[in-house]
Amino acid sequence: MPPLWLIPVQTFSSRLIAWQRQQGRHHLPWQNTRDAYRIWLSEIMLQQTQVTTVIGYFSRFVQRFPTVQALAAAPLTQVLEHWSGLGYYRRAHHLHATAQSVVNDYGGVFPESQESLMTLPGIGRSTAAAITVFAFGHRAAILDGNVRRLLARHHGIEGFTGAPAIEKTLWALAEQLLPRQHLEAYTQGLMDIGAQICTRSKPRCGQCPLRSDCVAYDQNRVHELPTPRSGKAPTRRDFCLLILRRNGRVLLEERANRGIWSGLWSFPECDKSDNLAALIRERWGLTLIAKTAQPEVIHKLTHRTLHITPILATVRGRLDNVTDRDARFFSPPEARARALPTPVRRLLFSAT
Repeated sequence: MPPLWLIPVQTFSSRLIAWQRQQGRHHLPWQNTRDAYRIWLSEIMLQQTQVTTVIGYFSRFVQRFPTVQALAAAPLTQVLEHWSGLGYYRRAHHLHATAQSVVNDYGGVFPESQESLMTLPGIGRSTAAAITVFAFGHRAAILDGNVRRLLARHHGIEGFTGAPAIEKTLWALAEQLLPRQHLEAYTQGLMDIGAQICTRSKPRCGQCPLRSDCVAYDQNRVHELPTPRSGKAPTRRDFCLLILRRNGRVLLEERANRGIWSGLWSFPECDKSDNLAALIRERWGLTLIAKTAQPEVIHKLTHRTLHITPILATVRGRLDNVTDRDARFFSPPEARARALPTPVRRLLFSAT
């Protein structure tokens, strides 16, 4: 008997469900459960992050914060430490705020409706739909980045998928295609096809159960759709990071709860034009002994590119004049245990 997804069937959803049951993912650590906490946590982690990366973070996170009550009660600094390296740190801030809202406003139980879930920090329409499908078995349509790409290709929809008019069209299509039953398999199938088959580059069309009526495949336009975003290139920001070392320890400071790397620990920033000896003396009461500029590091974010010049500096003296932010010297193991932005973590390993 041929595989189920090769048997002629009439609907988009039937093919997708049949394929998912035989070829989809079934043993991820957040699957096979109705635990809304774990499902919500996985959905937030999976925003902008690949499954292979999330698996390890998810396991460590639920070991440290096994319930929404444990997460709500934890200091934000600990949450950020366990998030360190996943990027898009605003998600961690929202995660903590949502846990506290669920505990304080909903008695520690996640609301079931998509509308109620969308009132919680960091939960948009698609994420709320995924939670209500997997945790409560309700009928709701998802439209994450992978699904937008899949539907745009399958139905030959031109235009940037984030544009309001195109997004409205895709949402209507997602709702129209939604089956009446087997919602979990259908929703997981969309996620699996988008992540494993209908990928941004090198899509595996020959293995796709939806290719028989895929417009992009039929017209040889798979690499044209979806239409990429047009507009301004990412902005560039140039700055230096001061790696101050004293007696085998490095100085880190906790960043304010705004801007990039909000609430994380980082090497202090400075400009190339700064008088470092004067800055270090005025800001921390330390004396500069020696300094060396390192090769530039380029770190790409969604809407900007950071051009970072690390400056290794040896200092001496007693840490003083710290009034506007928390700054202290850490041993290398202590520093690595902090919540650090990815480029800072990499620089730390190379500098110690």
